Amino acid sequence: MYFDGSFRRYADVHLGLMTYGLQYGTGCFEGIRGYWTADAGAGTGGSAAGGAGPGGSMHLLQPAAHYDRLHDSARILLLDLQATTAELVDVTIELIQRNGYTSDCYIRPILFKSQEGFGFAYTDAAESFGIFTTPFGRYLGGGGVRCKVSSWRRVPDSAIPVRAKVTGSYINSVLAKSEAQQAGFDEAIVLDGDGHVSEGSAENIFMVRDSTFITPPVSSDILEGITRRMLMELVTNELGLPVVERAIDRTELYICDELLLCGTGAEVTPVINVDGRSVGSGVVGPLTGALCRLFDRIVHAAEPKYAHWLVAVPSV
Repeated sequence: MYFDGSFRRYADVHLGLMTYGLQYGTGCFEGIRGYWTADAGAGTGGSAAGGAGPGGSMHLLQPAAHYDRLHDSARILLLDLQATTAELVDVTIELIQRNGYTSDCYIRPILFKSQEGFGFAYTDAAESFGIFTTPFGRYLGGGGVRCKVSSWRRVPDSAIPVRAKVTGSYINSVLAKSEAQQAGFDEAIVLDGDGHVSEGSAENIFMVRDSTFITPPVSSDILEGITRRMLMELVTNELGLPVVERAIDRTELYICDELLLCGTGAEVTPVINVDGRSVGSGVVGPLTGALCRLFDRIVHAAEPKYAHWLVAVPSV
């Protein structure tokens, strides 16, 4: 991994139990995907060491956009991310090379208060920055997931900034998803304080009604998602359909034609059931299916039109 300015083995990085970031959730993070594309005739491999080389190629999806958002999160939380976005992308590329992945992977940059002690002497407390990676496949099922509208409401921006990926705020997501899974569902859908649809536990949401894609506005306490922004472009430019940002009522989820969740981890995930009610015909809808296939081609470098969304990791 990369930690406080140097590359180190994961097991060689140690943090104390009194670290502010652990006690108070005083940090922010990002999630970035790396996609491995095997050469024709080659296997997809596992997570072998030795560097990406013959047999395939690795591409990072929108790493600069993620590091720009990490800078925004740091600014909101009064943290100091000193490296530039370009420098962070370069570090990430080298880290992937050093790990030698030959499969899809996930990259987690994290900036946090590493000061040890008690109390809220925050602004002058020591900070640390790290990046670690892991092999990573699908986060949610590709054939469609079943969602439960959570009894937990989304934390409002007036309490915890939703435009920052704050480590401590994700207890809200954990409680919502755990509740859904305990009830036999795959994922949660969370409402905002006004009772309108906000997002999934860790994903943005799109609903299709009458050939229009509808997604909650940023004022519904959503994370301003990078995948969300990409899908808005794809729906407009490739499907030729309108995208509307507006408040969504809970009952609209029960009568919509199609529904999907999206995010770095979730990618494009169809929703086929909400609160025991089938979405549309209860199978992956044609528009969502088309987006899933297109997104998969893009991230695996098979759509030259969107090559600018990817950053290649050179072979070593």
